[in-house]
Amino acid sequence: MRFFHHTNYNFMGIRKIAATISLTLIVISIVSLIIHGGPKYSVDFRGGTFMEIRFEDQNEPEKPLTIEIGRVRKVFSEYGLGNAEIKHYGSMQEISARVDLTENTDLVFHELIEKLSNEFPGYKVIEMRKETVGPKVGKELVGNAIMAILTSTILMLIYIRLRFKELRFGIGAVVALFHDVIITVGVFSVLNYEISIAIVAALLTVVGYSVNDTIVVFDRIRENLKLLKRQAFDYSTVINQSINETLSRTIITSGTTLLVVLVLYLFGGEVLKGFSFALLFGIIIGTYSSIYIASPILVEFENRKKIK
Repeated sequence: MRFFHHTNYNFMGIRKIAATISLTLIVISIVSLIIHGGPKYSVDFRGGTFMEIRFEDQNEPEKPLTIEIGRVRKVFSEYGLGNAEIKHYGSMQEISARVDLTENTDLVFHELIEKLSNEFPGYKVIEMRKETVGPKVGKELVGNAIMAILTSTILMLIYIRLRFKELRFGIGAVVALFHDVIITVGVFSVLNYEISIAIVAALLTVVGYSVNDTIVVFDRIRENLKLLKRQAFDYSTVINQSINETLSRTIITSGTTLLVVLVLYLFGGEVLKGFSFALLFGIIIGTYSSIYIASPILVEFENRKKIK
């Protein structure tokens, strides 16, 4: 299946504009991370307790409700947990609470359930789930997550270096990877979204997806370079030709994946919201970087070689 036949878009002609856009996004991401003191970690990383609470009408359990967040916060504040992060979770009758508390959680939340029952008479207050992570475990998870991303990136560099026999291909792919990860994490920081274990899994998926897309383009570039080895040619023209020849495959692969992830984001529920958003944005930025970050780096290497 091909949607684009004999296209001739001049991608390399606007590589400087694309580089300016990418640099701007990276600066915004880094500034946002500095202002926020780093990524906003979930309970998975910083330690604490997460609780999901559901309210049901005792007379009509199936009746949809709208629970006032302010009244729930009031109960937590009276209990001495005014810094708890409380919001609707999944529906207007379900509440999530994140508390920097790791000791005596069973007793604390049992008493909170009772106080909420008193605050909302006529409603049945149900504890759906509760998860507690100690601060030591959280710090270890942060270190492991960073190590996982760095290790995967280094292995990608080694693999691409061996496969394409030229360091510039590896550098182009790795720069694109760091570009994707930094901007994706930056978007989470700008939007004040939390980084959880699921988000780290999404970032690693984005890394793999981005490299796969980049390798497809690089393979076609290498094939075209071999065909033109004994002829005079313009390097930028070869890069443009290679990207145009793989454009149909890129659009189909990225487009179908985006549709699935978009459905997951819209209808997957609150639990999968962050994960699917990271994939959604990561796939878009990964496709962009394989064309406007990884490939232009090859052109810059070739231009510097000619100058020398």
